[in-house]
Amino acid sequence: MLHAAGTFVVLYGFWLLLSGYFTAFLLAAGGASALAVLLFSRRMGIIDREGHPHHIGWRAILFYWPWLIKEIVKSAWDVTWRILHPRLPISPTLARFRPTQQTDLGLVIHANSITLTPGTISVEVGRDEFLVHALTAEGAASLAESEMDRRVTDLESGK
Repeated sequence: MLHAAGTFVVLYGFWLLLSGYFTAFLLAAGGASALAVLLFSRRMGIIDREGHPHHIGWRAILFYWPWLIKEIVKSAWDVTWRILHPRLPISPTLARFRPTQQTDLGLVIHANSITLTPGTISVEVGRDEFLVHALTAEGAASLAESEMDRRVTDLESGK
């Protein structure tokens, strides 16, 4: 029930954001539309723990996002430095490693976090193995058992 209520709030909030009008009729129409979408979604069975992951919301905002932003800035600085100083090595490398996430949501968060970080991109994502392209061999070597892997696993498990 909590997932359905959260989904309704998100849908209605999104409708209000896009509408921009706050007359009684339009507020009621937006509520009815959000409720209809919610009922259709429940009937189709697509409202679940991973479809609306409110269980990771505050932990992600307070702990994971600030850390990820810091890592993106550090990586962007490293890539910029390598571009501006041609003596620094650039050795494009494909690396395979085994992620520790147990859910599809955790795997998606991990793969997207890798891709958001400059100098790396997730090429193939699977439950048993990730294939990542890295700008340097050091970056590729640091992917297995990384801090990002640990933090995403903690995020999905609720630690």
